Amino acid sequence: MFKYTIFAILLSFFTLFGCGQQGPQDHNGNWIGTLPDRQGFNFKVALENTASGRYHLIIANTKTIMDREVKSMSNDHVQFSIDDQLHFELYPMKNGQELTGFIKSGRFLYHMSLKQVEHNTYEGRWNPFMFDDGLISDDILLYVEKTNESGLVAYPFFGDQRFRGTWASGFEKKGDTLFFSDDNTGFNFRALFSKNAIGLEMYLVDALITKTTLQHSEEDWEYEVDTTDKTQTTNKPPQLDDGWAVADGNDHAINKTKLQELIDNVNSKKLVNTHSILIAKEGKLVFETYFDGFNAHIPHDQRSASKSISSAVIGIALNDGLMESVDEKLYDFVPEAYQYTKNPLKSNIRIKDLLTMSSGLDVNNLASEDYYQNPNNSNSWLKTVLEAPMVEEPGTYADYGSANPFLLGVCLQERLQKPMERYMDEKLFAPLGITNYINQTDDTKSSPYFGGGMLITPRDMLKFGQLYLNKGKWKGTQIIAESWVEESFEKHVQLQDVRDKNAYGYQWWHDMYTVKNKTIETVEARGAGGQFIFIIPELESVVVITSGNFRNRKGNQPREILREYLLPAMVF
Repeated sequence: MFKYTIFAILLSFFTLFGCGQQGPQDHNGNWIGTLPDRQGFNFKVALENTASGRYHLIIANTKTIMDREVKSMSNDHVQFSIDDQLHFELYPMKNGQELTGFIKSGRFLYHMSLKQVEHNTYEGRWNPFMFDDGLISDDILLYVEKTNESGLVAYPFFGDQRFRGTWASGFEKKGDTLFFSDDNTGFNFRALFSKNAIGLEMYLVDALITKTTLQHSEEDWEYEVDTTDKTQTTNKPPQLDDGWAVADGNDHAINKTKLQELIDNVNSKKLVNTHSILIAKEGKLVFETYFDGFNAHIPHDQRSASKSISSAVIGIALNDGLMESVDEKLYDFVPEAYQYTKNPLKSNIRIKDLLTMSSGLDVNNLASEDYYQNPNNSNSWLKTVLEAPMVEEPGTYADYGSANPFLLGVCLQERLQKPMERYMDEKLFAPLGITNYINQTDDTKSSPYFGGGMLITPRDMLKFGQLYLNKGKWKGTQIIAESWVEESFEKHVQLQDVRDKNAYGYQWWHDMYTVKNKTIETVEARGAGGQFIFIIPELESVVVITSGNFRNRKGNQPREILREYLLPAMVF
């Protein structure tokens, strides 16, 4: 077993709310326990069509937790909600043997496929915590704080750090019980306070998933995890039924000694919190390795790396005629209710300016992600962003900010006649064979957030990079117009508020690395914490690295890995 400390994570809460722990009598501080079932967050979903438009729904982990009769709100597909908290929207596939669509719970739109197992009955797996193999740590902590503003708040932390984490809100205390929810997964919590313990219960809507008893601790939390697999090798990756052809690195002039050195340095913690490293060379997967309990089937939080996916969807929409051109103006899309925010400068913002981070909006202050997503801000995200001042003339100055792609998503939503997540799936993900992914929504909790936060697997990240390396083609099918890929990779602007003043395309970064006296140019998707897709045209290669360096200033460690290990393994 291994032990780690989470003091740094909790410190932010102590700083925000005050850290005076006064003992269990007032319940302030750390409450620690263990979860009874490591498979409790891996669900089987079964849906039986019992009559026209009526279905029998069963959701189970190691036992049945939800058993309901439901009625579809649509005649041509399956659409229903459970107490306005859990939403299903599934569409029949042409073969009649599968229902595909989304489960929406909290802020997440989980892509879901239910396959026919017998007449009128469909089954599938749903992993709301993202991982497919059960918890690698059953430890849990609840940090409780009494505040002047809201009375009592509580924040749950899980020992299995592969989970993205909760976003607790909606605190309401009734008697000795505190009710709250996780905005991310939509799970509901009840903390039942007694003199020397807290009983913590977790619910899907009103169905009990698990419960445990927590004890007070004056010490910093140390959680335990099972020993994870450290048998990473440089061998040929396994052949999976996901569209990737695999090959041995020796057949593509890959220096495996350098790759083994990289594996050893990750395992020795010289390169910290690295979760996956993959290389595609000449269209084949030649190197794939995972750490810290991650595997090929776990979607990883992309953070801002999914901005590049947002750009791809805009390119597809332009090709479909949903938008006229990148020169079309933002306020041609803004809903009537927000047209009052238009002024002479804002009226000149184009789609192209949003794609290149050059809208001129105050993205580092009153239109920053931290500001418009602040839970203390009662205005909608769109209202906050559109009311923000302009600081530059549109198209003349590029400051990196998530408000720009967020507005791109708003623009597309205004032109679509179907849910955006379905459009994205039909036009991009399904053609790539990407089925295991999660869309994070914006503050409406209904529309995908184009500013970042999608979760997809590293193999599927690699597919997306390969699609662009192939000028918009995957397996011979043109998914994105070649002209859009070329236009996206142009060096349209230079980012002014980042250290390296990188050249920037349509939500794609440009960089260069010197290896063995040779300069290698790359085009990159980048996300906070160390989520990278490196496209390397000169080497006919794509590299994906995912990480968990969110609080230690090592978010650029993948660039070091590329420069010091991967490029030397590929350049001779």
